[in-house]
Amino acid sequence: MSLDQVLVDHGAPTLAGMKTGSLFPVKNGVEDINPELRRVNRLLAPRGLRLVPLRKSSRGTLVYLYRPQRLKKDLSYPEAADILRQKGYPCGHPDRCIVELIRQLESGGDFPHEIGLFLSYPPSDVKCFMKDSREGVKCVGCWKAYSHQEEAEKTFERYNRCTQVYRRVYKKGRSLERLIVSE
Repeated sequence: MSLDQVLVDHGAPTLAGMKTGSLFPVKNGVEDINPELRRVNRLLAPRGLRLVPLRKSSRGTLVYLYRPQRLKKDLSYPEAADILRQKGYPCGHPDRCIVELIRQLESGGDFPHEIGLFLSYPPSDVKCFMKDSREGVKCVGCWKAYSHQEEAEKTFERYNRCTQVYRRVYKKGRSLERLIVSE
């Protein structure tokens, strides 16, 4: 499967401008994914998106597709900044926060559940998940929602519809470049 197809399958809401970021694995198929990442970033950058590898393994690469301006805003919310500060992230510096996220992923320790803050998950839900992932769950979709169930369910449905539309039009021949919504 091409990297373009993987982006459509797993990053449509981010490509469409509905979501700050998407995280997904790209299975090994090419010895070095970096040339493909550079090619795709040349399409994404002019429209306000980036694609970065977060962790490589023998099975593939975990990549993060995101909108830097939206990430800066998301990470500046007081509740998000408090969570990140407690976890040792350099608040106020989104690029440095991504570097710290990479370090956390590569450390081999516990999975950094604060990663939800990089993916448009509500900080209150990230905080509840980090406290006890099973207690108080209202609904489950892209994330576990602990509050605002109706709003979360509507968001999950919007993301699903977006992904289905993107898959359909990509399959019919629309290029990745034409699917990217500019900031």
